[in-house]
Amino acid sequence: MQTTTFHSPPLVPPPSGSRCQGLQRQGARITAALLLGVAGLGNVLAQTYPAKPVRVVVAFTAGGTTDILTRLVSQQLSERLKQQFVIDNKPGAGGNIGTEAVVRSAPDGYTLIVNSVGPIAVNPTLYSKLSYNPLTDLVPVVQIADVPNVLVVHPSVSAKSVEEFIAYAKANPGKLNYGSTGVGTSSHLSGYMMSKRGGFEATHIAYKGADAVRDLLAGRLQFMFATIPSVMPHIQAGKLRPIAVSSVKRSRSMPEVPTIAEKGFPGFEAGSWFGFFAPKGTPEAVISALNKAVNEVVAVPAMEQQMIREGADPVGGSPAQFAQFVQREYEKWKLIVVESGARAE
Repeated sequence: MQTTTFHSPPLVPPPSGSRCQGLQRQGARITAALLLGVAGLGNVLAQTYPAKPVRVVVAFTAGGTTDILTRLVSQQLSERLKQQFVIDNKPGAGGNIGTEAVVRSAPDGYTLIVNSVGPIAVNPTLYSKLSYNPLTDLVPVVQIADVPNVLVVHPSVSAKSVEEFIAYAKANPGKLNYGSTGVGTSSHLSGYMMSKRGGFEATHIAYKGADAVRDLLAGRLQFMFATIPSVMPHIQAGKLRPIAVSSVKRSRSMPEVPTIAEKGFPGFEAGSWFGFFAPKGTPEAVISALNKAVNEVVAVPAMEQQMIREGADPVGGSPAQFAQFVQREYEKWKLIVVESGARAE
C-alpha cells in the first residue's frame, strides 16, 4: 500500500512595515496611473468624436414633430461637429420598432435616437410584453424641447374658450369624436383627461401619424389634442381654432393661448417632449460631448427662435437633469395609463 504525503508550503513572513508601506505606495501609483489612463482615453475620445457619420433614428414617420425637430437639430450638429448626422426613420408599434433597434445597437455613439414621451414614458406601461426597458436600456443624453399639446377644434364647433368647449360638449353628448396618433399616445391620453375632468363624453378614434389631423381638417373629427408643430400652419390659415394648451405654462410659440390649468383645471399637464438617447453602455465621454454640442445648438438665438416658430420650447440641460425628468414622466403617465385602461399589444 502506497502512502501519499502532503507537504504544506513554507510559511512566508509578512512584509516588514517599511516594505508594506512601499507596496502600498506602489499600488497607489499603479491605481493613479490607470485612472489617468482612463481619463486620458475619455478626453481623447471626446476630442475625436465623431470620427464618422452618426445615425439618428426617429421612431416615427417623416414629417411629424419628432422628425421635424430631429432634422432641425441634426443639421446644426452636422455643421458644428463636421460629420453628417443622418436621419433614419423607423416607424411602427407606437415607436417601439425604432426604439428597440437603437437598444440593440452598438453603444459607440454612432447610433442615437431622438425619442419622445410615448416610447419612453408611456409604452412601458401600455405594452405588457416589451422585450426591453427604455428606462434602463437607453441613456438620456439631453432634452431638446418641450412641445405642449394644443386643444384644437374644427371651425364647425362654435366654442372659442375652454368654458365654451365644455359647455358645447355637454350639450352634445356622444356626438363628439376626437382623434389621436395612436392608443396610449399623449394626444389620446390628453383627450381622455379632458373629457374625464370636464365631465363630458366623447369618442376616441386612434389613427396612425398625421391621418388624425387630416380627418380633423375634413370635419370628421370635432376636436383633438395635437402637438403645436403639427397643427401650427392650419391654425395660422384659420382651418383650426386653438382653445388651450396642455402645459403648465403658456407656450412661447402661442403666448396668447391660455393653459387648461389656468382655466379651472389645476395640475392639468399632458404635453410632449423630445430628446436624444443613446444605447446603454455608451462611453460617458461621448454622452458628454453630445450633450455639450446640443446645448450649444439650442442656445443659439436664431435656432431658439426657429424652434419657437415651429411650436417647440427649447430646453437643454445636463444628462442627469434629463434622466430625472424622464423618471418623473414615467411615473406620471403610468398612473394615467392604468386609470384609462388603455392597452396596446
